Amino acid sequence: MATSCTDSRSTSWRPCAVPSRGRTKNVTAAQVRAYAGRADEYAAAAASELQAGRYIAATSLAIHAAINAGDAVCGARLGQRAAGDDHDQVLVLLRQAGRDGADVAADLRRLLPLKTKAEYEPDEIASVATKAVERAQRCTIVARRVANATN
Repeated sequence: MATSCTDSRSTSWRPCAVPSRGRTKNVTAAQVRAYAGRADEYAAAAASELQAGRYIAATSLAIHAAINAGDAVCGARLGQRAAGDDHDQVLVLLRQAGRDGADVAADLRRLLPLKTKAEYEPDEIASVATKAVERAQRCTIVARRVANATN
């Protein structure tokens, strides 16, 4: 009979997978505004590239916009941002950042898997570029609102 490490029937100790908190860096109010500004800039560039039919660039820029938006929201709500090499770590922090964090996480969760596809894979990306830019724009709206409310 298989048991989990938290199951009272377990007769031997074995390590459980505990989500790593990951590396973080403290974020000041000025940095929150800077991350939100970067998110705006990336999102505007993504929209411009999309309009020009450069779908790989549009998708990559959209992803970077959403990552910076996530950093802005985490910085504002938690006073820190993810600092590790794993971009998924920001999703862990966003889940702790209230409704704004949940809103950004919902879109960022859909964008992160496109990062490798857009930047390194030969697959066609045009079919998802428009949606990627829309998701990034939603993230930047949240980041800008949060940044504007930050002292």
